[in-house]
Amino acid sequence: MVKAKKFVVAGTFEGLPKVTDFELVEEETPELKNGEFLCETLFISVDPYMRMFCRFLNKGDLMIGEVVGRVIESKSTKYPVGTTVVAGYGWRTFAVVHEDDKHMLPTGQLRQVPEDFPKDLSVGLLLGVTGMPGMTAYFGLLDVCQPKSGETVFVNAAAGAVGSLVGQIAKIKGCKAIGCAGTDDKVAWLRELGFDYVFNYKTKSLDTELKAAAPEGIDCYFDNVGGDFTVTVLNNHMKSGGRVAVCGSISTYNNPGAQGPYIFETLIFKRLKLHGFHGAAYQEQWPEATTQVAKWIMEGKVKYKEHVTDGFEQTPQALIGVLTGKNTGKAIVKV
Repeated sequence: MVKAKKFVVAGTFEGLPKVTDFELVEEETPELKNGEFLCETLFISVDPYMRMFCRFLNKGDLMIGEVVGRVIESKSTKYPVGTTVVAGYGWRTFAVVHEDDKHMLPTGQLRQVPEDFPKDLSVGLLLGVTGMPGMTAYFGLLDVCQPKSGETVFVNAAAGAVGSLVGQIAKIKGCKAIGCAGTDDKVAWLRELGFDYVFNYKTKSLDTELKAAAPEGIDCYFDNVGGDFTVTVLNNHMKSGGRVAVCGSISTYNNPGAQGPYIFETLIFKRLKLHGFHGAAYQEQWPEATTQVAKWIMEGKVKYKEHVTDGFEQTPQALIGVLTGKNTGKAIVKV
C-alpha cells in the first residue's frame, strides 16, 4: 500500500471553476490483485474539455483527467515494473490500474508509450503534441477539413495545444495558415511557428483582420471557440463549399445556457460542410499519426511549447489558467 492524494469535486461548478470547487483527499492504495499494477503519476493533463465534462460529475467524484505514469509495482504480465503508460485515471498521485481497465474518457484508454517514440522527447508530450491534442489537430485538419495545397486555413485559439499544431500541419501541406490568439506574446510565438497571418483578436477587429488575411475567403476553418466568434467567421468569411472542423466551444464552456443567432441559411447558401468531432474517433489510427508528428518534431518541421505547472496541489489552478487563456501551448502539471 502507498499513501496517495487525489482531487475530488467539492460541489457543482457555477461559471468559471474556482479552487474551492476541488477538494484534496488522502487515500491508501489497495493491495494488488492479479492483472493489476501500481502507477506513480508523472504528468497530468489539464484541458478545456474538462469544464464541459464536469457538468456530469457529482460532489465527491474523482476529477477526470489523462495522465502519464510509471509502473512501480505489478502483478500484470502486460505492464511490468518500469513501464511508462498513458491512462485516464484522473487527478491522483498514485493509482492501482487493471490491465484491462476501460475509462470514461474516450481518449484516456490505457496504453503504453510507443516503442518508436523518440528517446530525446519528454514523455509529457504524450499528453500534448503527440497525444490527444496533437491527434485532434492531425485528424481534424487532415481528415475532416481535407485541405488542399494552396488553400487557406484559419484556426482560432491558435496558440493552444491543438491550434498551434493545426497551423503547422497546414503549412507542411502547402496551405496558407491564419491564426489568432489573445495576447501579443502568443501572436509573436505564432509568427515563430511560421503562420502566414496572425492577429490578437482581443485588440483587433475579427472582420477587419480576416478580410485583410483572406480577401477571397477561407477554405478550411478549424474551430476551438464557437459562439459569436464562429458565427462571424461562417457568415462573413467562409468560401462557398468551405469545410469546418468543430473541435471545441471554449467561449461557452463556462456558460452552458448561452444562445446565439441561427446559422442555417449560411450553411445552405454557402454549401458549408460543418463537422463536429473529437480525437477519440480516430484512436485506432493514433500510433501511426503519433509516429508522424514525432518525426516532424525531430526534423524541425513542428515546434511546440509546454506550459508546465509544478506540484500536484496546483492542478486546480492549472486548469483555471487554461480556461482563462494563461497558457501558451499544452498545459500540464508535473507531479
